[in-house]
Amino acid sequence: MNSESLYQFSTLTVILLLLAFYGGTYLMTLGIRKKNEDADAFMVSNHRVGFGMGAASMTATWIWAASFYAAATSGYTYGVSGPIHYGLWGALMILFIYPFGRRFRKLAPNAHTLGELIHARHGSSSQLILALSNVLGSVISLMVNFTAAGALVSVLSPLSFQAGVIIAGFGVLLYTLWSGFRASVMTDFAQLVALMAIAIVIIPAVFFAMGGPSELVAGLDNLTVEQANLFSMDAILYQGAPFFVAVLAYAIGNQTISQRLFAVNESHIKPTFITATIGYGAIVIGLGMIGLMALTLGVEPMGGDMNNLIPQMVSGYLPPLFIALFFILVIGSLSSTADSDLSALSAIMMADVYGKNIARGKADPKRMLLVGRLTMIIATAVGIVFASFSLDILVMLVFVGALWGAIVFPVIASCFWNRVTNQAFTTSVLVAMVLFCLARFELLPMTGVSGLFFEVLASIGGGVIVGLMVFGFLGRIAGFIAAALALAAMLVFATDFLRDYTVLLASLTAYGASTVVCVVMSLMSRQEDFDFATIGERVGDYDSQKPSVQPGGAAPAGPAVQH
Repeated sequence: MNSESLYQFSTLTVILLLLAFYGGTYLMTLGIRKKNEDADAFMVSNHRVGFGMGAASMTATWIWAASFYAAATSGYTYGVSGPIHYGLWGALMILFIYPFGRRFRKLAPNAHTLGELIHARHGSSSQLILALSNVLGSVISLMVNFTAAGALVSVLSPLSFQAGVIIAGFGVLLYTLWSGFRASVMTDFAQLVALMAIAIVIIPAVFFAMGGPSELVAGLDNLTVEQANLFSMDAILYQGAPFFVAVLAYAIGNQTISQRLFAVNESHIKPTFITATIGYGAIVIGLGMIGLMALTLGVEPMGGDMNNLIPQMVSGYLPPLFIALFFILVIGSLSSTADSDLSALSAIMMADVYGKNIARGKADPKRMLLVGRLTMIIATAVGIVFASFSLDILVMLVFVGALWGAIVFPVIASCFWNRVTNQAFTTSVLVAMVLFCLARFELLPMTGVSGLFFEVLASIGGGVIVGLMVFGFLGRIAGFIAAALALAAMLVFATDFLRDYTVLLASLTAYGASTVVCVVMSLMSRQEDFDFATIGERVGDYDSQKPSVQPGGAAPAGPAVQH
């Protein structure tokens, strides 16, 4: 298949499709606009999102541009096991925040961001580290989604990559700017209904247009031994394991997940997360199969750019009506995540930066709204500029997921263990980030003593990940046993082996280093044990006039907890 065989819409048709989508989405949000919007509704819909809306929003938010492009890249690169490694571990990103999310919600039922909880637990420095990591992740996510829009538009129309990026950026900003998170949740529901058509219509249509099961089986001869192996070690070590490591990192580090956790009605948290997990996994694994089918047929990505693979396959094998449907579906998927990123960034700047650090408990709700909207405008501009670099989506995802691994243990430990101190939190995250960068970019030779040092830290990180996952669902004792067994296994198999897999080594190092430093510093501290009951008193809604208790015991005027 070559570029000349690809179907393209006219410029006018593509512009009309984009205007129809973004114009229709904007009209949907007009029904929820308020003359005098309040800050709590703008950030978390006043903590009253129901099960249906919550599950749909969670699913649509995570079925984003990367779900199309990176899932297909995984199938194309790693063969039969690629889609499973991407879709399964991606689904677990949603599931594994549930047990810890219950604890977060119990400690701070009226929080808007996880950073607010950490501020109440430790103070500004730890909170700002968490906020900074969230900002970095959300900006990269915006960049990824705008990049996907540019790739789609440039392949399916005469318009340039930059034109697609700019249209998507301003389109998302148009309907999100006024009502914030509430607009994101409402449009997510409609977008998910449309996204379901992918599994029902688009994937089978591409599959049979390419020749169906017989052609797929015949094409398996084009695969290498590793690509044909369902238990490929290449797929596990380069794709599956790094994504498995990133599961908790994305769950804890991503404000789009936390925001929905604090927005959903508390009684609906469990069914919301379980439903979103199943929905995400089923659809994304299906999307990854398109990449596998391209591999079996020997299709070469246009210009060597893996981001072109999905639009190239759909354009080359489906009739115009299906291509138009696919175009709208991809724009909807990336827009549902981009608007969530804008809502997340605005909440971080409103609550974490302005509310807790600039206003210091005396936040003006109207000024908060101004901060939130300005954040959305600036973030959109930054995302558009970064997207113009057209970076590889899968590489960016693995990088930010691994970097977030540095905060996982300090955040979770801070919410369960009363010995963790602010200094331990801050120092452990900074040390872990430095060591992660040293390993990820191979700034130190991964041989001899230095290689062994990083492998030991990575082994500890592996034990921590398994232990935390088991702890979340089965409790402390089971978690410690699982961590010990995983650590022993890692020390045996990882030594003099893991150094050859840089991404995985660096990711695990971030977990291991932050855990060791946080635990040692907390045990050495003589600070009094923390009273978790005070967190709920320190975190509340901003549109109330009641005072709230701040870290340190004072109770200045500001947000209060509404019971």
